[in-house]
Amino acid sequence: MQSIRFYLIFSAVGLLPIALSYGVDPNQILPKLLQIQPVEPGVIQIFRAIMGLYLASIVLWLLGAVRGGPLMRTALIGEIVFMAGLAAGRLLDLLVAGWPSPMLIAYAVAELVLAAWGVFCLKKFDDMAEVTEKLAIRNSGRPV
Repeated sequence: MQSIRFYLIFSAVGLLPIALSYGVDPNQILPKLLQIQPVEPGVIQIFRAIMGLYLASIVLWLLGAVRGGPLMRTALIGEIVFMAGLAAGRLLDLLVAGWPSPMLIAYAVAELVLAAWGVFCLKKFDDMAEVTEKLAIRNSGRPV
């Protein structure tokens, strides 16, 4: 379980500065980070909404890491879907618009790695849950 907790916390801590870069002061941060200028209030609102989605995901992952149990499994699935969804969107953009900036390519690679790591953690979680269930049944005296 510790390696799964580490994965969830590692991802949450790693995503936090990215989330904040989208919404805290996009007119200052995004031009430096991604060379884009979100000047219009409507565009800034979209970036702040994205920040909210990122922060909500981070909260789920941290709750899963701290509380464990079924919430940990939910957090793992949420993170896999989140990371795979971001990576799929970036890969689609690569096909439609061509090569993005090196920073966005690095993000896509990181998202793919984190999604794959999440699948590994989910398998490990489910395997441990199965063993725990079999032990509980065995200790109760019921046939396995």
